[in-house]
Amino acid sequence: MKNLPAKIVGTVVATKERGATAVEYGIMVALIAAVIITVVSLLGTQLSGMFNNVKNSI
Repeated sequence: MKNLPAKIVGTVVATKERGATAVEYGIMVALIAAVIITVVSLLGTQLSGMFNNVKNSI
């Protein structure tokens, strides 16, 4: 019976940590997606120019 408050507090803390971890993973996924979109758009423009130069050379 003495450990009941500790178990209740432990359960609440564990639940809060799981929620915070999901939020952190969501933020990381959003940042990774933003970086990928930026890199692809920048490289896409450069690659398009490179392929046009090759096409014009042929």
